[in-house]
Amino acid sequence: MAQRQEKIAASIREVVSELMLRRLNDPRIGFASIVNVEVNRDLSMAKVYVSVLGSDEDKAKTMEGFKSAQGLIRSEVSKALGIRYAPEIHFVLDEGIEHSMRVSRLISEIRASENKPEE
Repeated sequence: MAQRQEKIAASIREVVSELMLRRLNDPRIGFASIVNVEVNRDLSMAKVYVSVLGSDEDKAKTMEGFKSAQGLIRSEVSKALGIRYAPEIHFVLDEGIEHSMRVSRLISEIRASENKPEE
């Protein structure tokens, strides 16, 4: 990714994270964090990867909340970056952290069963 794309992606991540903390009061948005932001070459689209801890229902509700806030988020990104045309924002559910936790738990269970004395 080019240096300008990286800077804009980092700025978008900051703006969206700040909005989550301060302005997005949507009860559908649960325990979520912004994992990564990717911006295409012409800066017309940004994919915001969101990690959500909770049930599948919680994840779906959180993604609905982000989708309904896309307009606000896009306008705030435009203001923060000082650009006329802000990238179109797409939210993508990232299950990487949850997957890592599941793998870690499985490894711990295997180690515990291997260290258990046989009867």
